[in-house]
Amino acid sequence: MSGLIHLYIGNGKGKTTAAVGLSVRAVGRDKQVLFAQFLKSSFTGELRSLERLGVRVIRSTLALGFTHQMNEETKARCRAEQGQILGRIQEALYGETRGAGTEEPDLVVLDEVLDAVNTGMLDEGDLRSLVETKPSALELVLTGRNPPAWLLDAADYVSEIKKVKHPYDRGIPARIGVEH
Repeated sequence: MSGLIHLYIGNGKGKTTAAVGLSVRAVGRDKQVLFAQFLKSSFTGELRSLERLGVRVIRSTLALGFTHQMNEETKARCRAEQGQILGRIQEALYGETRGAGTEEPDLVVLDEVLDAVNTGMLDEGDLRSLVETKPSALELVLTGRNPPAWLLDAADYVSEIKKVKHPYDRGIPARIGVEH
């Protein structure tokens, strides 16, 4: 079976939720799932659920805040960490040190990877290389905003999630168990 490329894009709430839902579906069919989060370091509710289901999670460990609030030193640390996350994904796909009992993933989610690229925290060429050389059977999901044209062309699924209305616009912060 040939794996396809999914994009969940847009400015609306639900891109990560859609990716989590697909991950749950895949695990329910005994698929190996790797869920990588870029630019996210605080604990979110989906992490506990994914880990309980046996999903391997790779994510930021540094709490650096939003990129628009970072100074140059913090941005450099963030760039280095995002590159390390991509390296860990490549190791999971191609590396000899995947680890005993660790199977090659059937589904890989790159959550917020487009935002990492768009803010300059991840090299677009490195992402493009991963997409263009993915194993043929791998199902690959990318989330975020403003995908480049080459990625729209490469994708098999493009789902745009559009914000029509959001509580944040009224000053209501992210709520635990709903947005966080």
